[in-house]
Amino acid sequence: MERMIQPPLVDSTCLCRVDAGLIVGAKRYVPGSKLCLQPDIKPSIHPTRCKPSRGDRTRNQSPLLPGLPDDLAIACLIRVPRAEHRKLRLVCKRWYRLLASNFYYSLRRSIGITEEWIYAIKRDREKRISWHSFDPANPAWQPLPPVPQEYSQALGFGSAVLSGCHLYLFGGKDPLKGPMRRVIYYSARTNKWHRAPDMHRRRHFFGSCVINNRLYVAGGENEGPNRALRSAEFYDPNKNKWFLISDMSMVMIPLVGVVYDGRWYLKGLSSHRQVVSQMYQPETDTWHPVDNGMVSGWRSPSTSLNGTLYTLDCKDGCKLRVYDGATDSWNQVIDSKTHLGNSRALEAAAIIQLNGKLCIIRNNMSITLVDVSRSEDDAKNCTAEHLWETIAGKGQFKTMVTNLWSSIAGRNRLKSHIIHCQVLQV
Repeated sequence: MERMIQPPLVDSTCLCRVDAGLIVGAKRYVPGSKLCLQPDIKPSIHPTRCKPSRGDRTRNQSPLLPGLPDDLAIACLIRVPRAEHRKLRLVCKRWYRLLASNFYYSLRRSIGITEEWIYAIKRDREKRISWHSFDPANPAWQPLPPVPQEYSQALGFGSAVLSGCHLYLFGGKDPLKGPMRRVIYYSARTNKWHRAPDMHRRRHFFGSCVINNRLYVAGGENEGPNRALRSAEFYDPNKNKWFLISDMSMVMIPLVGVVYDGRWYLKGLSSHRQVVSQMYQPETDTWHPVDNGMVSGWRSPSTSLNGTLYTLDCKDGCKLRVYDGATDSWNQVIDSKTHLGNSRALEAAAIIQLNGKLCIIRNNMSITLVDVSRSEDDAKNCTAEHLWETIAGKGQFKTMVTNLWSSIAGRNRLKSHIIHCQVLQV
């Protein structure tokens, strides 16, 4: 991956075009699976200098794999694990263009071999940002090159994933320039950072979510006497544009948010520092204050999986609660029976979805997978029957012991803590 201080502008037509030399007649794709239509090319009536045709250029190129037609070569290359893609890009230009194309990853998706990796964004004591990736097939955290300069020390910015493979960073507050409208994204396909259109409003410490592959942001703070915001907007990657939507029913600085049953729930502080909640309905573009059992019992990061809403029930994330829509209450508990402690190092920073399971990530970078699918077979015995699997990357056990000793000695200040976790499909 190249270190890019100023990420390049995003291509407004197609992010990735299939090169003519990869495979003749291949379709061209853009993010969101919209076809990138090419205009018909009419022959010129004026005599011009002869140029080799596309077919001639294709026939003159060396094969992707010696001794094999290109279609069979591609069938082999799409089966190479994601961890080796960096090496494949270095082989030749044709291999680089193939691995950077949407065509390559659409084929991987069509035969069901896409891989899900975890990307964690951390902040250290000096407020510097770093990020790491985790491959479940080779369980070890890998440090990544620095994020672009504008986000190296930003505060209160958002993070989301669109189209499965694009990690977006947006908004936030630069220590010198103040609140930002900037939007950038990392593509797991090209392994590079790109620019996207700026938001309409400058904001930091706001709420964000993804619904139907659209990125929504709302509330937060700006500068000036009326710092708290009511405005909201969304980004459509197919149109590469931001659109304003209805303002929130009240100003809010969101603290937690979740998408459940097609609606976006937010809970945070009002301009008078009172706890308030709101719900957004995309189909009607309306906001509504909410005060039901789901919101009142919701205090931690949450996620929904297969239509069920889960939230953390203890600091170390070793106990989960399940929301029951029929009774409007959190009346079911899933307990690992093995609790780690209450230190900041062991505090659960995020709960996300990974390969059909719940994934709990802690500040010390330890990961626990919870197989909640077994609850459907025997809900009454779910506290004892659920499968909890702890994944420890290289050096994580040493880190855990160090943090525990620091807690015992009264030095509970972390070297770094996780602020965002996302899953990218590649």
